[in-house]
Amino acid sequence: MARRSKADAEKTHERLLDAAARLYGERGYADTSISDICADLGITKGALFHHFKSKDALFREVWTRLQVEMDNEAREAAIAARSLTDPYAAFMAGSRTYLKYVARQDFQQIVLIDGPAVLGLKGWYESDHDLGIQNVTAGVRYLSKKGLVAPENVEPIAIMLQSALNGAGFALLRDTDGTSAERFHKAFETMVKSLR
Repeated sequence: MARRSKADAEKTHERLLDAAARLYGERGYADTSISDICADLGITKGALFHHFKSKDALFREVWTRLQVEMDNEAREAAIAARSLTDPYAAFMAGSRTYLKYVARQDFQQIVLIDGPAVLGLKGWYESDHDLGIQNVTAGVRYLSKKGLVAPENVEPIAIMLQSALNGAGFALLRDTDGTSAERFHKAFETMVKSLR
């Protein structure tokens, strides 16, 4: 039997992540077994465990990949929205992207519902913070350079704004009182523009 190439292994790794992300997003972590993922791809459990040491390890990579995808898209949106006349435009474009993601069922299921359960609340918070704080801090630092936020407040405000965005995500998950990503974005913009 011929040995599989590195490219084949990487392709299988990505296919596993894609299948797990789809199934976790549809059914949730608890209702998706390793057997379900393997059956979906027509592979053996041994093949899956060659790439991931456990179901939790597979989930962590799915969770991280989804967060990084959102983070990259938010950064790209912010860069594209830079404006010479509106210093808030880039920051608000990035936040709109985040709110678009948290309104998605797969993101809610994987990141907001299963993430804290599988990673533990502390692990979820630390991982979420580590992945997202750079973009938020960069946005607040830019506002500070424009004289809109005091330099000594950049880090604390970035932490609070990231927490506010996460809070909006959890509120969208509960789907009470007609909340929508657009309503949260408008309220978030009001809050950001009131900073000094």
